[in-house]
Amino acid sequence: MQIAMIERATRILGKSQGYLGLPLRDELINCTVGGEGTPAMVTAWTPTPDELERLNAGASVHLRILGTMHPPVMVEVGEVPTEAPIES
Repeated sequence: MQIAMIERATRILGKSQGYLGLPLRDELINCTVGGEGTPAMVTAWTPTPDELERLNAGASVHLRILGTMHPPVMVEVGEVPTEAPIES
């Protein structure tokens, strides 16, 4: 997966630590556990042509968490883009 620019990004994480930099959007969601106004961070990812082919063939999406503690996460598919993505 390739990092994509999330719509209405509010900040970029990790660049100063030597990573590529991960644009994210801070938002508040209604969570069944955390309640209304739960803070969340949303990032966007674009599959490579090979990954897209494997997804269409039934492969699953894997989420890798660095470290030893697993935070709550949500994985979903975003909206179809209305414009060409911005190259970063």
